[in-house]
Amino acid sequence: MAASLDELIRRADLDELVRFVDSTCEAHDWELLVDVRNEARAAVSTGRQLWPIATLANYRLALWSPAEYAVRALDDTARTFMPGPVSEIIAVHHRWDELEEHLAEGHDRSLIAHERAMRGDEIEQNETSVLDIPFAVQTWEPMYELATYSDDGVDFPEPNLPRAVDLMTTSPCQPTDDPESVQAFRRLVEPWTVQSNGDADAVVVEGSTADALGALGLSQARTTPLTASEALAWLAWAGASGGAHGKRRGTATGRGEAWWFLATFTGMADDWPCDAEELADVLDSLDYTAYTYDKAPTGGWGLHLVIEDPEEGLAIALRATDND
Repeated sequence: MAASLDELIRRADLDELVRFVDSTCEAHDWELLVDVRNEARAAVSTGRQLWPIATLANYRLALWSPAEYAVRALDDTARTFMPGPVSEIIAVHHRWDELEEHLAEGHDRSLIAHERAMRGDEIEQNETSVLDIPFAVQTWEPMYELATYSDDGVDFPEPNLPRAVDLMTTSPCQPTDDPESVQAFRRLVEPWTVQSNGDADAVVVEGSTADALGALGLSQARTTPLTASEALAWLAWAGASGGAHGKRRGTATGRGEAWWFLATFTGMADDWPCDAEELADVLDSLDYTAYTYDKAPTGGWGLHLVIEDPEEGLAIALRATDND
């Protein structure tokens, strides 16, 4: 006879509790899955370290249960060690029209709405956006790389990058003072540098792409031009991820951080939230270059991008890396 949940909790039998979670999901007994999560969480106060079971149950609840149960994953503290933000996990298999009646107003509701909009759902205009950007992906934006979740975890592929083929000789150049743009980039990749082992640099110069790379300390670089859409996809991917070991923030947050960084560099953050079509026109006037160099890491996580504003005579070189 199979052991009861109470007995497994008392014994702190992690292996059997994992199997219990598996069988509960197979039986679609979502109320019992909530009990597993709650009992495992409460057991920590008795010295039984069952937080992995609480996290597993909460993750499966968000991923597989019907909408009215999935949103209950938002009420729990067992989020810390999940493979991604609960808002993104819930959005994978649940449509907005299934979720909205069960979601309270607030930050989580807004992020879920953003995630579902990126997956094609229509969100009403009166819905509050905590990211201060449109829910609907604009016609000038890329097809963002969306994360997929399964029982085995999360998969979030990086955007395609054309091969760098042009060899650029850089120019020695001194950075100009633009702490706002530098800080906006550091904010975009903050999980890489704060929660993981990553490094991030950004320099702004009065000059060209070659000048910006020179200010970054490079004498030569292999480069390839990107479209505005391709550059935005890379910025959003970096902002969504946690790097090698940091906490993933989700595609909706990554998109929001990318918009904020670009608005800051182009001077449009002073009137935030900015007009989407005006931002599109400004971004279309910029030049984007991906680059690599001899000592660039070949593994792990990386973002190497220069954005040049020919009209203003400014360029910003971005470099972020994080090793597995």
